[in-house]
Amino acid sequence: MAAPASAAAGLGAMSTDNAKGLVLAVSSSAFIGASFIVKKMGLRRAADSGVRAGYGGFSYLMEPLWWIGMISMIVGEIANFAAYAFAPAILVTPLGALSIIISAALAHGILQEKLHTFGILGCVLCVVGSITIVLHAPQERNIDSVREVWDLATEPGFLCYAAIVVAAALVLIYFVVPQHGQTNIMVYIGVCSLLGSLTVMSVKALGIALKLTFSGVNQLFYPQTWAFTLIVATCVSTQINYLNKALDTFNTAVVSPIYYVMFTSLTIIASVIMFKDWDRQSPTQIVTELCGFVTILSGTFLLHKTKDMTDSTGSSLSTSRSKGGSQNRFAIEVIPLKYRDSVDDETLPLSLPKADDRYLMEDIPVRYKNLNTV
Repeated sequence: MAAPASAAAGLGAMSTDNAKGLVLAVSSSAFIGASFIVKKMGLRRAADSGVRAGYGGFSYLMEPLWWIGMISMIVGEIANFAAYAFAPAILVTPLGALSIIISAALAHGILQEKLHTFGILGCVLCVVGSITIVLHAPQERNIDSVREVWDLATEPGFLCYAAIVVAAALVLIYFVVPQHGQTNIMVYIGVCSLLGSLTVMSVKALGIALKLTFSGVNQLFYPQTWAFTLIVATCVSTQINYLNKALDTFNTAVVSPIYYVMFTSLTIIASVIMFKDWDRQSPTQIVTELCGFVTILSGTFLLHKTKDMTDSTGSSLSTSRSKGGSQNRFAIEVIPLKYRDSVDDETLPLSLPKADDRYLMEDIPVRYKNLNTV
């Protein structure tokens, strides 16, 4: 009976640091989710008066709405950075899915990009999963110096994990990317996700150092603080490079959910190894957290999978029968893996064939009959 009692106590009393981290993480998701919508509104306005961003134009730089969206995104990233200083990564990182919900809801209400019924279900699943993780998240470890974080990072377990991650990333960059980077979506995303887990651990260490410095215990004199800063700069620059390659090569609707799953999973593993988050929890709490994480993954996948569907045109089938014309024709909607230019700034589903497409040959028997008569 001791384990359930301790679990109940953990549920009832969230620490002050965890509460601050939760508020910062949710605020971060709100700012980042809203920034996508505001920036897209700015891009649409800029497209009316200049060359579209998708075709190399920069008229959006003169659009105030775009800058408001960019400022909102920067504020959100700062809040996310601060959240890691107060709460464990296993709490903060999965909550990033809330930005997807906020973005989808605002797009539905402001941009008139209708959300499919299954998309709404995906949003609900993300919220349920997030609440589950929040209620069962481990308490933040008390750390009084950045040197304590460095000691955790240099323990054999995490050094082994970091060595495997760096080795795998180097193999991908130097041997796999040149051969398969343009054809296999997992290559670019693999590099980003592997290094992303190290980035989050270093960001958390840097955030703790800054939090202690602002509270009066200066951590800027320790070389460990600058070592973590160097790791953050190196990993982030590499992540941005390969994430841009992934977004430029493959469809965003495919990249986003895969990257979220891999990045979040590896970050949780790194946090469990380095900060030993699960050592202070009961098996019931750990299993519940994993269930909450899987629920978020399911909601994210469902939201992305149905983001281009509408209740009126494709309720549950990706292959819908066309009613126009006297012959049997089918309109097949496919989300392509590779990126293609389209009429919008975001990649839209490729629809082939349609009744009016040049790809569809009409009256083929009649044409063959004409050829035979000639």
